[in-house]
Amino acid sequence: MRALHTPGFSSRCLAPAILLTASITTPTTGCREPDGNATYLIENASIFTADPERPWAEAIAIEGDRILAVGTAEEIAAHAGPGTVRIDAAQGMLTPGFVDAHVHFLEGGFRLSSVQLRDAATPEAFGRRIRDFAATVDPGTWITGGDWNHENWGGELPDRAWIDALTPENPVWVHRLDGHMALANTMALEAAGLPTGEGAEVPVVDGGTLVADASGRLTGVLKDNAMSLVAAAMPEPASELEDRALDAAMAHVARFGVTSVHHMGTWDDLEVFRRAHDAGRLRTRIYAAVPLESWPRLAEHVAREGRGDEWLRIGGLKGFVDGSLGSHTAAFFEPFTDAPEDRGLLVNSHEDLKSWIEGADAAGLHVIVHAIGDRANADLLDLYQDAITANGPRERRFRIEHAQHLRSAELPRFAELGVIASMQPYHAIDDGSWAERVIGPERSRTTYAFRSLIDAGATLAFGSDWFVAPPIPAEGIYAAITRRTLDDTNPQGWVPEQKISLTEALFAYTRNGAYASFEEGIKGALAPGRLADLALFERDLRALDPVELEDARVLLTMVGGRIVHDAR
Repeated sequence: MRALHTPGFSSRCLAPAILLTASITTPTTGCREPDGNATYLIENASIFTADPERPWAEAIAIEGDRILAVGTAEEIAAHAGPGTVRIDAAQGMLTPGFVDAHVHFLEGGFRLSSVQLRDAATPEAFGRRIRDFAATVDPGTWITGGDWNHENWGGELPDRAWIDALTPENPVWVHRLDGHMALANTMALEAAGLPTGEGAEVPVVDGGTLVADASGRLTGVLKDNAMSLVAAAMPEPASELEDRALDAAMAHVARFGVTSVHHMGTWDDLEVFRRAHDAGRLRTRIYAAVPLESWPRLAEHVAREGRGDEWLRIGGLKGFVDGSLGSHTAAFFEPFTDAPEDRGLLVNSHEDLKSWIEGADAAGLHVIVHAIGDRANADLLDLYQDAITANGPRERRFRIEHAQHLRSAELPRFAELGVIASMQPYHAIDDGSWAERVIGPERSRTTYAFRSLIDAGATLAFGSDWFVAPPIPAEGIYAAITRRTLDDTNPQGWVPEQKISLTEALFAYTRNGAYASFEEGIKGALAPGRLADLALFERDLRALDPVELEDARVLLTMVGGRIVHDAR
């Protein structure tokens, strides 16, 4: 049996956590004796605790917002009192609340009410859905979201000509599902001051591309940094709409057992979260990252106001090395198999990244950087190694977001440098439908290399990348265990040697997610003193055929001892 990597687990009998600088310190106390003061007892369950001292249990007692005790049915029954609510789990499986280690939370909330293009199978369906959505909004309203996938209709990029006649009164700015490419109609290009005729001078953007046809006419597709040209022309959403998007996002993820998210966003997003926090509206715990280049501002902010509390925490900085595979903007050492002249692009220069990473690290902040292609990952590991050399040893927990395409030489470096591989398993069964056409079979062998990374001693933290993929841990677990692609062409799994076990996937979604935000002392496991964040599945996941896991249903989600989703 392979050993599970479970870094830094502390005592099971804990007092409330105290937030300090780079980590969370949780002083230990003695275990409580049964006193009949439990708020809830959850009984008759198969409980995956993520606690190596007691991996499985039968029942759990909750007092207020904390876990009081975990143990056998008899042990936990002793904590019942006159006001205790007893919940019969009916042999369902109880897990720690899931930590989605990579989301775009507000954008996900907005996407819930935007045009839906993810499964549009033809250019005609793409245009028809945008036309039908435009009929539901006022003239002048920007149509956004979408999450289209041009691979659905063979790989041809969309063109504004497909939708201009269908949207004469609305600017359209709809994104590819990976967020690294978007289509603007002519109204949106004009709003951004971009040329719309043939033979016009196309702006050059470092780290981005404006796609033009053979005549020099902009097709409306913009990639990576070029997308900011249109995004800057969009009106800011009203505060009320931001608040509604956050509420929708929190309600949505609660349905799937998600109790904490790591949000990759902006300072404006942080203000939305702070507004909800101050009003007592947060129902999902948020670790909010802001742009890496703004690290001096974050260092000053943390020195002045601290890192937050158990509901809203800051200290993380999100940066980018490259783009995405689907947009052909991921940075590779060798050319794309289907585009021999193209090796992708770098969104930021090596010099800027080095300055930002070393400066942020020296300030004691948490560096979190996106890397997709094998060159991007190798370069980022080099940059992390340079920062460690420059700033000396400390508990820094550098993260690589996605860690998608790796050469074999990079696999052991994650453990050697203490770098967390923050990965999204659903992407493997999505991209796996077409990735070999883009990068070939050899590079695919270490794509989404879950097994190889774990075997090399790395810590994996799983997430969804919502809005890019569904924020549903059950589907991510299914993807990590089976690797069966969405197009059903890989029933035994795409690159099956990279499959992992159910227990390993659960750890990646719970303990390791908490570890990836320096919060393993207060959440990510079901143990006395931890926050009462948990998810109850209708059935024991161990009893399911792996192909059934994606449909596993969460009956109840609790955050801080409060039920936020109840489908019993």
